[in-house]
Amino acid sequence: MGQYPYPQLNRPSFTWVKDNHGADLKVNEWIKTIQPNEIINWDLVDAVLLGVPLSRSSISASAASETPDAIRRAWKFFSTYNIDYDEDLAGLTVIDLGDVKQHITDITRCHENIKEAMASMRTTHPQVLPIALGGDHSITAMLLKGWKQVHKKERIGILQLDTHFDLRDMADNGPSNGTPIRNLIESDVVTGEDVYNIGLHGFFNAKSLKQYADRAGVNYITMRQARKNGFYACITEVLIKLSEKVDSIYVTVDMDVLDLSFGPGVPAATPGGMHREELFEAVYLAGKHPKVKAMDIVCIDPYKDISQITIKTAVHTLLSFLIGLKQRNR
Repeated sequence: MGQYPYPQLNRPSFTWVKDNHGADLKVNEWIKTIQPNEIINWDLVDAVLLGVPLSRSSISASAASETPDAIRRAWKFFSTYNIDYDEDLAGLTVIDLGDVKQHITDITRCHENIKEAMASMRTTHPQVLPIALGGDHSITAMLLKGWKQVHKKERIGILQLDTHFDLRDMADNGPSNGTPIRNLIESDVVTGEDVYNIGLHGFFNAKSLKQYADRAGVNYITMRQARKNGFYACITEVLIKLSEKVDSIYVTVDMDVLDLSFGPGVPAATPGGMHREELFEAVYLAGKHPKVKAMDIVCIDPYKDISQITIKTAVHTLLSFLIGLKQRNR
């Protein structure tokens, strides 16, 4: 038990008034926030949400910093009950911890705060599954560095759902949203053979990055290959292969993996990408797997979105993962 343990965080800047006293809850009425001086029994908490409102490290212009609050505002459209699985998330305890503090100009300081926030979570309540709401994709490298800081001996695997390799050269791009996987490989946080990227397609990756992936031993499956072999089977096989090698699996969902018709609010939206139902299935299966210990959702610009298509899809993605989490060990 303990009080709010996070000097790196601001409390959620937007919360809903919880006025539903009936049995049927909306998500905004179900997700909890920590009140000042509240004592938390972390053994009773299943997952925590962490907003990471950073977009200054994005290669393309992006307002991804506004995404955590946009997701919070969209919660009201969703019930905790999912008829597809006849499952109600109200049986889980999920706490919104708030947002990692950001510096106005110092991206390095922002990244250090992200790393320290993850390290604090893993120290304070290592039994609780963290889910980060980005922010651009640079945050993934910092979150996993924070994880490794606490779990030094763990072998970590990554399930990456992404249109891009995110293996750009650090010398040219720095710790940007185009470099998180290379950053982690070259920082010895993960090995290339423990990275599985599903979702690459079309004309959106340089050949030199494929060549780097091959040299580093990165595993990748294009959308064409995944659909040809069966998407369900593809995700299932990757989770099995990773679980045979690693201690913990980290799932990173770059929303640019979606076809642009499903994700118009993504800065790097492309044709030919994943369908939203495929994304929901992928994260549901990941949520069910006992070695999946953390997830992030990154790279949405709410200002570019149309009728909240992408934001609502991100909320559905989050909730689909949590349905899987609720069904573990059944």
